[in-house]
Amino acid sequence: MTVPTGRRERKKAATRQKIADAALRLFLERGYDAVGIRDVAAEADVAVTTLFSHFASKEALVFEQDEDFEQRLTRAVTGRAAHEPLVPALRREIQALVRHCTADSAAPIWRMIDASPALREYEESMRLRHAESLATAIAADPGLSVTPTASRAIARFVIDAYSLAREAADPQAAVGEIFQMIEAAWDVTCPSGDSAGTATGTAGP
Repeated sequence: MTVPTGRRERKKAATRQKIADAALRLFLERGYDAVGIRDVAAEADVAVTTLFSHFASKEALVFEQDEDFEQRLTRAVTGRAAHEPLVPALRREIQALVRHCTADSAAPIWRMIDASPALREYEESMRLRHAESLATAIAADPGLSVTPTASRAIARFVIDAYSLAREAADPQAAVGEIFQMIEAAWDVTCPSGDSAGTATGTAGP
């Protein structure tokens, strides 16, 4: 989660985290469908209106790192070092995200998600949104000469890599296998050689 700098931002982030922690605790104890928004607000000791100021829906409570996930992916494009090729930068970020989501502590959460049609539908819409944000970042990179369609295709491959690797018996090996295919597709899409390290990336902060 991105660390806020100002006092007001830190307080807001702490409240958000408290609500998310309370929600997850109740969902895992009682089951997702058995817990209502008012239950979560009471557990977190906040008003329902406060809860909705941080989370737009009940489903969003489960995916509280949604925004951070999206920002990390786009920063892998916009914040990579000068001359760093695109595909390795994206692979490194996906590897880190997969490592996080396949930790033993995450297993009960994914079982809950897989058992809920509403959460699976929300996750799918979230993945599509992440893919669009990533595609926008790729298309806007001045060092990459790719069409919007190619940017969207590569972005969807990257987002799917995360989902497929999460479900694999060996997640990290799956990331490597999938990114070999992504890199091959990128070599065809961007024959200038970015994936080999010859294209100019966007300078980091």
